[in-house]
Amino acid sequence: MATSDTDPRLLRAFLAVADELHFTRAAARLYVAQQALSRDIRRLERELGAELFVRTTRQVSLTPDGERLLPYARRVLDAHDALAATFGDPAARPLLVDLNTDGMTAARVLARARELAPACELMARFESGLSWAAGEVLAGRLDVSFGRAAGLDPAVRSRLSVQPVRYEPMAVLLPRDHRLAGQEVVALDELAGETVYAGAGNERTREWTDLARLLFDEWSVLLAPPVPLAVGVAEFQRVMAKSGNPVLAVVDFPPLPGTVVRPLVRPVPLSPLVMVWRDGLIHPGLSALRAAAAQLAAEEGWMVRPTGSWLPEIDASLMRHRS
Repeated sequence: MATSDTDPRLLRAFLAVADELHFTRAAARLYVAQQALSRDIRRLERELGAELFVRTTRQVSLTPDGERLLPYARRVLDAHDALAATFGDPAARPLLVDLNTDGMTAARVLARARELAPACELMARFESGLSWAAGEVLAGRLDVSFGRAAGLDPAVRSRLSVQPVRYEPMAVLLPRDHRLAGQEVVALDELAGETVYAGAGNERTREWTDLARLLFDEWSVLLAPPVPLAVGVAEFQRVMAKSGNPVLAVVDFPPLPGTVVRPLVRPVPLSPLVMVWRDGLIHPGLSALRAAAAQLAAEEGWMVRPTGSWLPEIDASLMRHRS
């Protein structure tokens, strides 16, 4: 009786003999000893409970059961070869890279990686938050993401590899008519008493909101209450304009119409950006991303922490770690 996990090697032995109708030529075609080939054929016959060849001193021919097996064996091995071709070369599979938001540090890393590995297909995704994206990475629906790893559940973080990318200086996105919008920079103590939006209520960005709470508690800044989840730049702009609250951001955040981005200072608060991927992932595109992040960090000082800057110790510890 046929088993559900018949070894493809046995089917290859069968096809070689069926094509050659000669054990010596079939063994030479497979680069195996004739004795080993004969053993494989006997094993296959035992597994199937059927005689596949009629052997005489003068010739080899297929039995009716051998004729019946022939088309099935070819289809199975064709599918096996197609599977090997698809997954045998990691570069053949697109690498799904979550940037969270377009036009910022992660997007620059991706652009450099595409230059380093032009043969790889690196596909951008925008999941807007590492809290959500990390689960997608572990489930295999994403390959790489960026964000604040210290804000993840420890059980999730333990299954991810990480590479620090940048100490991103934080900033505040202000309406143009805000009292602080005319300044080149905004000191943290100037935000005391202000209500600032930092993603509260958005489960996809919990790690960002947690970082904001730590910062706001030290400088008496109020965390804005949840607002409807906005998908897309236009919707985010509309919701923020409606609330009128400043928005916690990073210095590379693209300004929206009617707003200005102002760096935060005294001290400079940092957003610790890391790249994460699931443990064990092997792909030339991942190697290119890691090299790209390292190159850009070296060229632009991304991993040089400003003197006197603000960063929670748990984040500082992770930024010193490299998988």
